[in-house]
Amino acid sequence: MNLAAFEAFVKVMETGSISIAAELLFITQPAVTKRIHSLEDYFGVKLFESAGRGIQPTHAAHSLLPKVKTWLNELGEIHHTLSHEQTQVQGRLKIGTSHHIGLHHLAEPLKKFVQLFPQVTLDVHFVDSEQAHEQVLAGELELAFLTLPPAGDDRLSYVTIWNDPLVFVSAPFHPLAKQTQLNLEDLIAYPSLLPAAQTYTSQITLSEFEKNGLKPKITMSNNPLESIRMLVSIGLGWSVLPKTFLNEDLKQLDLNLKMNRQLGMVWHPARIQSRAAEELIQLMKND
Repeated sequence: MNLAAFEAFVKVMETGSISIAAELLFITQPAVTKRIHSLEDYFGVKLFESAGRGIQPTHAAHSLLPKVKTWLNELGEIHHTLSHEQTQVQGRLKIGTSHHIGLHHLAEPLKKFVQLFPQVTLDVHFVDSEQAHEQVLAGELELAFLTLPPAGDDRLSYVTIWNDPLVFVSAPFHPLAKQTQLNLEDLIAYPSLLPAAQTYTSQITLSEFEKNGLKPKITMSNNPLESIRMLVSIGLGWSVLPKTFLNEDLKQLDLNLKMNRQLGMVWHPARIQSRAAEELIQLMKND
């Protein structure tokens, strides 16, 4: 049985879509379908059924998923162990990153890494920071670059790499943009556009309001910060975004409150690291 078939199965289960799985695996939709069919033929069960325009996992698929994930993780650890016996840094390195870090911070370090270690295949997954954190804990990612959580997990190792100041913003024509010496009480009179409450960025923001016994009027939650920037720029509400997002379409509000989030990398020290992961960790520490 082809290992790629199991990887395709996991990706379809995680995304709920053959088309999205195909994009993430850099293959065609028919190729994903073929791999799924090969698993169904091998096990003699139906893994997915048609549901409208999409697909629905069967009971067999849900039963198979944790076993396949465990097996792939164990296989990865075997590969990592064997890689230490070789002098050459090679193989596949599966890392995760948030869209913001991937787009604004990682391009140059990763370019340097692939030039130093051309035998390594980088498998980069763009996921929310919170999801990447859980996947490192579960052993599904070797290494992740993310917004560091306000409270870390004792089982994981964290390294802060970038300081990311956060600022309150609105559209230039928003009523708040015309006011000076604002405070948090002034903001709660207007709708806000914040990431989902479970995101680390939102936790940092909401904690400031909670300290003052306040609660913002959240009218919409949208995780991708680029999407929030667009919605703020057309005047739908105020938000809190990285200072690097400021442009002519956004106005930093006059609020005497400093907030920062820390961006960095996280890995599981109790799991066997591939030499490729070790080299990337060292490169990021020294960069």
